[in-house]
Amino acid sequence: MTGRAMDPLPAAAVGAAAEAEADEEADPPAADLPTPQAIKPPAIVQQAAAPSRMQMPQGNPLLLSHTLQELLARDTVQVELIPQKKGLFLKHVEYEVSSQRFKSSVYRRYNDFVVFQEMLLHKFPYRMVPALPPKRMLGADREFIEARRRALKRFVNLVARHPLFSEDVVLKLFLSFSGSDVQNKLKESAQCVGDEFMNCKLATRAKDFLPADIQAQFAISRELIRNIYNSFHKLRDRAERIASRAIDNAADLLIFGKELSAIGSDTTPLPSWAALNSSTWGSLKQALKGLSVEFALLADKAAQQGKQEENDVVEKLNLFLDLLQSYKDLCERHEKGVLHKHQRALHKYSLMKRQMMSAAAQNREPESVEQLESRIVEQENAIQTMELRNYFSLYCLHQETQLIHVYLPLTSHILRAFVNSQIQGHKEMSKVWNDLRPKLSCLFAGPHSALTPPCSPPEDGLCPH
Repeated sequence: MTGRAMDPLPAAAVGAAAEAEADEEADPPAADLPTPQAIKPPAIVQQAAAPSRMQMPQGNPLLLSHTLQELLARDTVQVELIPQKKGLFLKHVEYEVSSQRFKSSVYRRYNDFVVFQEMLLHKFPYRMVPALPPKRMLGADREFIEARRRALKRFVNLVARHPLFSEDVVLKLFLSFSGSDVQNKLKESAQCVGDEFMNCKLATRAKDFLPADIQAQFAISRELIRNIYNSFHKLRDRAERIASRAIDNAADLLIFGKELSAIGSDTTPLPSWAALNSSTWGSLKQALKGLSVEFALLADKAAQQGKQEENDVVEKLNLFLDLLQSYKDLCERHEKGVLHKHQRALHKYSLMKRQMMSAAAQNREPESVEQLESRIVEQENAIQTMELRNYFSLYCLHQETQLIHVYLPLTSHILRAFVNSQIQGHKEMSKVWNDLRPKLSCLFAGPHSALTPPCSPPEDGLCPH
């Protein structure tokens, strides 16, 4: 194989991502997402940190050198819902997207996120581009919209902290361009630029930096990350249930207190046969009515704990799961896109070689044989380019695997937040419960105004005399 004709760029997933005033409730047209070209099974594993930009790095360019703290410090992006829906007929939701790094605050629709993701896939088909949350055609209730807001926030923060994406003009435009035609601006920024393979100085030398057992390392890595994903998925589900129980507990405590207050506020006249105990009933009602304040405070503490665990534990677990899912998607893109195209190219090359041999054996005209030879040379060049892309894809996968390992210490952040939330929540609620005890002294007071503790009934249910 001689020469090196660049194969055409992957089809830019610039599809029609809803240019019309579509909205929340109408899915954008399906984009023809780009797939990396030509490959063998994917790439690998190794611990380290994160990449930099598309220039020639110092030292071994395969190894990353960032820490989790450095990645988290790159930017913090907030995504908040704009309360009122916009649009004359088809209503759509807008989000306020604020970046600490760019000191910017812009308004974005869901379809703006769609085009932004498509441009990332077009420029970086061999990198972990996170998935977007789905749309819902009709009936997007408040719970669905809030879940999607959280998912969009996780998406844009993962992108803003990725060592490569964070230095790209597409990200800067998305986070800081305040014009109304942000989708066109995003598409223009990627037009005629080509993907990472076309712009990285190391692209044609990627094979030189890869370990000899790259395929074995990839298989091990993929299995490890699949196991990590499954375990963290279960942890997330349990954490969601714990946070949900705290919020349910808050609702129960609040209702419990309201019912005590309802008893204390009852104005039904006391029957004459109970007149002897009227003072007892009156003081009891007054005491029960006052207890609702403490139970409301307990409910508030439990709700705060549940919300804190949703934000500091469940959301961080979801962030890590989104990253792991993007790695799984990258591996699938690598295999189904590149490997499939490589196999087709080789099959086509094999057919052309057979045609060449057949033509030579049949002594065809020199002109037709020359045309066939020319086509074979073109196909050899295309295969060579695909092989270069294959190794570059493996190179990128190696780095993205390292990036996964950079994020693994996030586990300690999550556990610390969970433990702190439990300690703080139980501490605050314990104080309220302890403050509540003295107020029970006036309930069912005995002859000496002392609280008479109830007896513990024996197994037969009778209280001993």
